[in-house]
Amino acid sequence: MSHGHIPDFTDNELWIVRSTLKERYGRKVETQLADTEVMLDGVGVTWCPALFWSARGANFTIVKTAAGRYKTFFYFHPEHQLGTGIDNYDDIADCTVSVLQVESDHVRAQKIKTDESPAQDDAPDKPDTSPIFWGD
Repeated sequence: MSHGHIPDFTDNELWIVRSTLKERYGRKVETQLADTEVMLDGVGVTWCPALFWSARGANFTIVKTAAGRYKTFFYFHPEHQLGTGIDNYDDIADCTVSVLQVESDHVRAQKIKTDESPAQDDAPDKPDTSPIFWGD
């Protein structure tokens, strides 16, 4: 699909993301290329290339909004997307590490909140929370 002036992910960008994911999870993680509509600069909707993967109950997306510009988010359920707090990245490695770290922090906070609440039945689809992040 044509993205107008937005180039597809380069082999180098894909290698950076895939290498980071392999380091994070200790195994190869399948990534999928996609196209998505994104509101850019409040002007209108634009088709953008996107990179998607799933790991440990979470889904991640990096959207390429221009050459060398990226947005990212993750979600456990599509209706509740979470971001990093940074609107745009100019380095795909920083973008990838940031979304992984924010997701890890979110899972850790949810686990702490669950551990501090009264006992509940364990849900079978509960995301795996260990190890939390590199070196944990």
